[in-house]
Amino acid sequence: MIRVHDIALRITEPTDKLFFKICEKLKIDKKELLGYEIYRESIDARKGRALRLIYTVDASVKNEKKLLKQFPALKSTPPALKEIQAVSRSQKTRPVVVGFGPAGMFCALYLAQAGLKPIVLERGKPVDERQLDVEKFWSEGILNEESNVQFGEGGAGTFSDGKLTSRSKDQRIERVMQTFVKAGAPREILWTKKPHLGTDRLREIVQQIRQEIEALGGTVRFQQRVTDLVLEGNRVVGVEINHGEILSTDQVCMAIGHSARDTFAWLHEKGIQMEAKAIAVGVRIEHPQAMIDKNQYGEHAGHPRLGAASYALRFTDSTGRGVYSFCMCPGGEVVAAASERGGVVVNGMSEFVRDQENANSALLVQVNPADFGSIHPLAGIGFQRDLEQKAFRLGGENYAAPAQRVGAFLGRADAGEGAIAPSYRPAVAWAELDQVLPGFVVSALREAIPYFGRKIKGFDRADAVLTAVESRSSSPVRLVRDPESLESISHNGLYPIGEGAGYAGGITSSAIDGIRCAEKIVEKIQA
Repeated sequence: MIRVHDIALRITEPTDKLFFKICEKLKIDKKELLGYEIYRESIDARKGRALRLIYTVDASVKNEKKLLKQFPALKSTPPALKEIQAVSRSQKTRPVVVGFGPAGMFCALYLAQAGLKPIVLERGKPVDERQLDVEKFWSEGILNEESNVQFGEGGAGTFSDGKLTSRSKDQRIERVMQTFVKAGAPREILWTKKPHLGTDRLREIVQQIRQEIEALGGTVRFQQRVTDLVLEGNRVVGVEINHGEILSTDQVCMAIGHSARDTFAWLHEKGIQMEAKAIAVGVRIEHPQAMIDKNQYGEHAGHPRLGAASYALRFTDSTGRGVYSFCMCPGGEVVAAASERGGVVVNGMSEFVRDQENANSALLVQVNPADFGSIHPLAGIGFQRDLEQKAFRLGGENYAAPAQRVGAFLGRADAGEGAIAPSYRPAVAWAELDQVLPGFVVSALREAIPYFGRKIKGFDRADAVLTAVESRSSSPVRLVRDPESLESISHNGLYPIGEGAGYAGGITSSAIDGIRCAEKIVEKIQA
């Protein structure tokens, strides 16, 4: 097939018209076009031009070789994904995957497909039980430290918007997307430019992937916290579970997520090489979704082919520090995401249809290791924890989150209640956010928000809601690994992977990293 780019349709034109547009683009008779598949769909909503849908398609045509010679810019579609080959050599122990977020899940799935029967150890609960614990926290403020937005089947991404976007050009993305579709995701994620699953779809999908791992001979064990590594010199030979059971293994894939602070602590004591890394902290900001739709799509706002609009904003403050929107959740809600008692953490979440009244996004300010106040590898955790505990105290010590309207935050007239109701549960406590956030974060946000208001009309409206503190956007720690083997540079057989290990950011990149780890293990066994 031939990959054909930049085919435009007006919002009022049906998708069926692509057939004729392809023929026009390739200058062929309609009898020569045997069929086509949509490879990518995006929205061109740039100001000053009519809104259009832009398509890349894979077209099957007669005389393909002749056409490729006639149009040198055209390319054939890449070859299909290769099937995973089963490992032909046996080994004494089964690989262990610690954590069942995207990195651990896709690592375990690949290992299972290669016939290695991995054992997955997840400290949290299965997603159905986890959902009950999360809902209890949101409605009653009762936190389960082992089953929450951070810990449990599917990882932190399960309670999010389920974005599948990635800046990576890695071809493994196709494997990730195909896996999600096989597990029940809508086929449209294969071609939309900004695919998402929504928290409701994700909860179903992660169970399907788990069941496939088990059907292939893998084992997934819940409420199994890894509490130690068994070492012989600098080589891993097993793991300790819940301070008791010892499980022998030669390969441990550490996909622990960015919030496994207790695990980071004992790994450091064990001598696992790690280092502090940059993070970002800030707030969640809420606006009416209708306002964002109107700004992005104009007269076409609300059109069923467009869905809820999103945005991405960046700014550099007067000191050179970056400020940016992150994990924007159209038609969603701000959620309580704490995993430790005595701390308040906020995040964003949407269901697949993105039909709630508010849009929300993190507004984050770059934080460098030099800002942590210590050169200790775990200093970033202390920095995060301090903010979360301040937010907890300011909110009334009942997991209410401190919140402030943009007008008051910017020193303008207080907007009072305004038209925007905060969505965070169990409750918000109106407060001054400069009592929680570091001074450099407050200053950067006060510069950035008016600037963003010039990009999106109404972004800096007085009654927009800011809720604190967004502190878990990424891991403050990197478990240092060899770039080729992906093994820890200090301990053989230990594979730090995913967002928690400092090598990914989001569902798709974490899944890719998990697949890469599994590939390395298969290569090592086969060597």
